[in-house]
Amino acid sequence: MSPPAQPGVPGGRGSKVPPARKLLCMCSLSLCLTYLCYSLMGGTGPGALRSPAALPGTAAPGAPRSPAALPGTAAPAAPRSPASPPRSSSGAPAPSAAPTRASNGSREGAAGAWPRTPLAPGEVITAQSGAFERDPQESSTTDEELSRAGSPGSRGGGGGSTTPDYGEKRLPQALIIGVKKGGTRALLEAIRAHPDVRAVGTEPHFFDRNYEKGLEWYRNVMPKTLDGQITMEKTPSYFVTNEAPRRIHSMAKDTKLIVVVRNPVTRAISDYTQTLSKKPEIPTFEVLAFKNRTLGLIDASWSAIRIGIYALHLENWLQYFPLSQILFVSGERLITDPAGEMAKVQDFLGLKRIVTEKHFYFNKTKGFPCLKKPEDSSAPRCLGKSKGRTHPKIDPDVIHRLRKFYKPFNVMFYQMTGQDFQWEQEESDK
Repeated sequence: MSPPAQPGVPGGRGSKVPPARKLLCMCSLSLCLTYLCYSLMGGTGPGALRSPAALPGTAAPGAPRSPAALPGTAAPAAPRSPASPPRSSSGAPAPSAAPTRASNGSREGAAGAWPRTPLAPGEVITAQSGAFERDPQESSTTDEELSRAGSPGSRGGGGGSTTPDYGEKRLPQALIIGVKKGGTRALLEAIRAHPDVRAVGTEPHFFDRNYEKGLEWYRNVMPKTLDGQITMEKTPSYFVTNEAPRRIHSMAKDTKLIVVVRNPVTRAISDYTQTLSKKPEIPTFEVLAFKNRTLGLIDASWSAIRIGIYALHLENWLQYFPLSQILFVSGERLITDPAGEMAKVQDFLGLKRIVTEKHFYFNKTKGFPCLKKPEDSSAPRCLGKSKGRTHPKIDPDVIHRLRKFYKPFNVMFYQMTGQDFQWEQEESDK
């Protein structure tokens, strides 16, 4: 069932099917026909191959599907009224077993080593929230930290090294909702340099993991602010959490949303690199990325691949928020032109442009900008050692196949947002 129509919200009841959905449907049909041919070539029995985007739980051929559904993707749960009781999460069980080494690089070993799920896009992330996603920068929030931040009288996070013990705790007016390994930490640290922004340093994960704790708990996690200051937080998993848009809309329908996006191929490799640094026994990237390497069937149920299908996730957000309330920041330009991207962010938030090129210093060793205070000569402050990791060497053929897989979804994303991130041009220049 479609969500109730919202004024100015695309996708409400009674509105026409957006062109993006028609394009998704056409892309789905094209992929289905292509891999039907592959299946006929390889047999039609139980062992017949499936589409690279086909996830477990695919509807039988001919079964009615949502126009926006990807081939084999489970249809999103029908949105409920914003007044419905809060739930603890999107409902997907977290993985209970630690990853194991794949024997001889087999798919069976790989399946036990990384979250794969037949569930809807948001439920994928709930399954990811176990041992694989513990990054000191991107997802380091522990229950103990949030308990301290949300306790009565706590000061919460803040925009600087200390948080003043005055002002009022407010629910956030702006959220950085994604994407993981896109550059969200860099953006958060840069915007916290603005005197009119107060932001939580940790990731509250309220709208995906802690929703049952209630808005008062969420408010207590926030830093104290004065009139005219903006309260913010960032949790990258919100963008791919199915129930996050409805829950955020229920809190405040005028919330401003920021999404940092990055070339999905590079993002997937970075995601894998992060996990590899903590779990060196996991299978190779090539083993995890394919259902069948010979035919080039990409495994879109692997979270590292699925997160990068931005058009799929954005469609969920457009059910509740207009594009005018969502800012898309280029993760690449956040490195090459941080001041330019921060100017867009400050304009979007209605802030004076205070964070400028004077606040950045490019660290050649790390390969990305570091923050500095323009009024003094203290050393620049760079992100931690978990940022700027060296990526493992990936077979060029694997990179080529991933680019071909993502290209139609990238084009769809460009059309939906009205922005061309030029990821294909970037790849052709290499």
